[in-house]
Amino acid sequence: MKATMKNLHLIRSATTAFFAASTILLAACSTPGENPGAIIPSSPEPRLGDTALILPHEEGLYLLDPDTLVVREDIPLDEFSSVNAAGDGRHVLVTTSEGFRVLDTGTGTSEGPRLTDLVFAAERGAHVVHHEGKTALFADGTGDTTVFNSGELGESRDSLPRVETVPSAAPHHGVSVPLSDGTLLTTLGDSENRVGVRALDPSRTEISRSEECPGIHGEGVAAGERAVFGCRDGVLIYDSGEFTKVAAPDEHGRTSDQYASETSTFTVGDYSSNPDAETMARDQLVIIDTALKTSRLLTLPDGVEYTWRGVDRGTGDEAYVLGTDGALHRLDVQSGEFTDSFAVIGSWEGPSDWQEAHPALTISDGTAYVMDPETRSVHSINLVTGEIVASATLEKAPTSIARL
Repeated sequence: MKATMKNLHLIRSATTAFFAASTILLAACSTPGENPGAIIPSSPEPRLGDTALILPHEEGLYLLDPDTLVVREDIPLDEFSSVNAAGDGRHVLVTTSEGFRVLDTGTGTSEGPRLTDLVFAAERGAHVVHHEGKTALFADGTGDTTVFNSGELGESRDSLPRVETVPSAAPHHGVSVPLSDGTLLTTLGDSENRVGVRALDPSRTEISRSEECPGIHGEGVAAGERAVFGCRDGVLIYDSGEFTKVAAPDEHGRTSDQYASETSTFTVGDYSSNPDAETMARDQLVIIDTALKTSRLLTLPDGVEYTWRGVDRGTGDEAYVLGTDGALHRLDVQSGEFTDSFAVIGSWEGPSDWQEAHPALTISDGTAYVMDPETRSVHSINLVTGEIVASATLEKAPTSIARL
């Protein structure tokens, strides 16, 4: 289906600013204690009211105030691969060679940011998923999943919360998703192939599995707690104890990342039908109806492409796509129509490598945040009006963007 655009808005930056940054020293790493096999009861996910933006750069991490885009802290780090929200509205997990290191942003408190010496030990730490008050950390080097109650992370400044360790049969690049009834969904694979997902009950007995998801990567949880995983040939849906494969419409129809909302039955996935593509840019999305177990392809407006860093969901369950034309495109996921477009940054080209820094998007509470490494800039956009509320130029070029 060819999408059409309506009501093109050309918005210009309202404010620009340059902010200096301060630094804090690194603390030494330590390894947490763990209790393999322990089942941890769920606790409510806390809501601290404030938020923070995290923008990694080649020398560390910027923490920005989300309203003013003022740099609250510039935290130096020698080596790290990614940052992820821990799920409690305050802490960030920084993936290092030791595992997942805890950064306390101080959000919702009178305390300032603090890089702690607490580390969830992991060999080649990978995906972080938080859902229904629990956080699951996957270690590619062992295949182990570490699960803890999200809200217990900040209870002590000197120790990590209780953890449960769930092993895999073999190391692989994977992910685990905790569900509200205690079920854990965790990927199946080894160093050569990733094939599917298994469901483990609260006692960690396997109750269901599917090996119909070659190259499994990326996950999202939709309304009704239906979990969707991307496959090399479609997607795999887990719904109330059963797996359903939804095949791609093309012979090669790879979906990796899922952009989900827990109040919408629809998820949005990236989509590639060209196994020989030379860049990470794509011009199609796939919309998954998790209730009907169907999918449909959506083509972006002419000349517009996106990457996996440029899609997120809004508060009304709509999706937003940061296009290579520099605009934010609003998508009604139910109708499959693009309804608005807001100009934010200049045009750009998709990278040839997925790790290469390029423009990225994240959304929180009706505000979109867009970063552009070429101009070292970050912008906040009111998604109701399309107006750019604030802009800032950073001293060091950001490589990605994340939020609590």
